[in-house]
Amino acid sequence: MGMLEFITDAIYQCFFIPPPPLTEQNLPDQTGRVHIVTGGYAGCGKELSKLLYQKNATVYVAGRSQDKGEAAIQEIKKAFPSSDGKLEFLQLDLADLASIKGSAEDFMKRSQRLDVLTNNAGVMTPPVGSKTEQGYELQMGTNVLGPWLFTKYMTPILQKTAASSPQGSVRVTWAASLATAFSPKAGGVAFDAQKGGPKVHGDRMTDYAQSKAANALLSREYQARYGDKMGIISHSWNPGNLQSELQRHQTFIEATMTSLLTYPVVYGGYTELFAACSEEAGRTENRGKYIGPWGRFVVLRSDLAENSEGAGKLWEWCEKETQQYS
Repeated sequence: MGMLEFITDAIYQCFFIPPPPLTEQNLPDQTGRVHIVTGGYAGCGKELSKLLYQKNATVYVAGRSQDKGEAAIQEIKKAFPSSDGKLEFLQLDLADLASIKGSAEDFMKRSQRLDVLTNNAGVMTPPVGSKTEQGYELQMGTNVLGPWLFTKYMTPILQKTAASSPQGSVRVTWAASLATAFSPKAGGVAFDAQKGGPKVHGDRMTDYAQSKAANALLSREYQARYGDKMGIISHSWNPGNLQSELQRHQTFIEATMTSLLTYPVVYGGYTELFAACSEEAGRTENRGKYIGPWGRFVVLRSDLAENSEGAGKLWEWCEKETQQYS
């Protein structure tokens, strides 16, 4: 893919966006299907929780704050009183690797199946030097390592569900971003030669973009390692430029510029809904493809899309760093 083609497609992901093909108007009934939406009580994660619940899904709203989770659950239930679905809070702190096994075990005690895991939660451009409980750069830890470990724990129940479900209906989806355009060249993730893991750049946007590129790589690597043989579909997605809580760490100038280029957050929910539930995203020929706003297959930067070596290296780093928490 040439630079002109990439720039053209990036513009296409920001402007002149077609209407969402899958919304609450044509989403099939979700009765009996179980979803986990990480960060499902805020931003486009909350919008996805709404969309699924009103179509009778069981939705586990996963996140750190039980107060925020319960408040969102009550708000959604009040908005859709006729739903036959279920909304439950699942305690999950992606910035604390030591706690993730307990969250996974809690879910396993409460559910016998999992149809879709939407790895929506994340942080964006926190102050430089912010770290997770285990000392990782906050964005790489929260956006990448935490979701990778939680997905690892969820894979057996996803596989079990896929064995008795329609082909292509069981999925894992990962939060990428248009910011992948600004991730390190070439390959999206720059590795530290001494430490062996992703380099900490000390620049908020570069580290954010790298974490989003990492998710695009992990999505494809998951499909290659597990998805095909287990019957699980894996996609990463750019939800679109949205008005959301992710921008809480931006400067005034950054926030002002962002406001001129963003859309209502429900549209991000539609992007995630397409990845989770659309027939197109479940087809064998589309597995592993990159999804853009508001639910369509778009171009991923070529050096990133073709970086199978880097994807494998990143996967192995995630395995190594999380081994003691397995």
